[in-house]
Amino acid sequence: MLSSLDMTKSLDKGTYDATLKELQLELVRAQRKIVEKRIPVLIVFEGMDAAGKGGAIKRMTAKLDPRGFEVHPIGPPDAHECRFHYLRRFWVRVPSYGRIGVLDRSWYGRVLVERVEALCPKKAWQRAYEEINEFERQLIDDDTVLLKFWLHITEDEQLARFEARQKDPYKRWKITKDDWRNREKWNDYVEAAEEMLARTSTAAAPWTVVPANDKYYARVLVLKATLAALNAAIDRKAFGHAGEGCTTVPSGGARSLLETKG
Repeated sequence: MLSSLDMTKSLDKGTYDATLKELQLELVRAQRKIVEKRIPVLIVFEGMDAAGKGGAIKRMTAKLDPRGFEVHPIGPPDAHECRFHYLRRFWVRVPSYGRIGVLDRSWYGRVLVERVEALCPKKAWQRAYEEINEFERQLIDDDTVLLKFWLHITEDEQLARFEARQKDPYKRWKITKDDWRNREKWNDYVEAAEEMLARTSTAAAPWTVVPANDKYYARVLVLKATLAALNAAIDRKAFGHAGEGCTTVPSGGARSLLETKG
């Protein structure tokens, strides 16, 4: 899948600026409808190091109402989280009805970094594909809009971005020894990503694979795909269904709730 991407796709600065402004406005409008119709939205970003995940998330959330979304940067599990099944720490980050959750890295770490770096037994990451598909199926069955983006860059482009970060005092914090070390396992990560995409891109939860050598093109593609999915969900909810969450009992108690429903 990754080898067939057209990595030359790009946008000029003028087109990017105008398109970004328009898409961000449409996203604000969609967010209001998401709130009104109580639709939960979960957006997952994965990709090679320096592929532009943070930049895409920044442009996606820049104009949104901050009360309606949360961004979760996902790092290694802490000692407490290691006591539980790896999916537990993602269940607690699932957005409530009417909110948007954004994950910078996700449960796919089990079949990517944990696989490549041998941080879990082989049998654990091999069974994770089925566990992940079932987890996502449950989210979708509860009317969650689930979007999964893989941002892909070439090995040469990654090197150029690493070197640029190393020279820029404002971006130097983005580059670590682990980033340089991971480059030595580029082929291993590509192999793991290819298998992940093949085994977890389902009809219910497909991956959107983004050629991201050009940041402008990647950001616009991500916003367009997000808006398309949100608008489709809003249309499905046009009849006013508010999800299957529990009903809040008013202060008068259960009797008052029954009486208000006639």
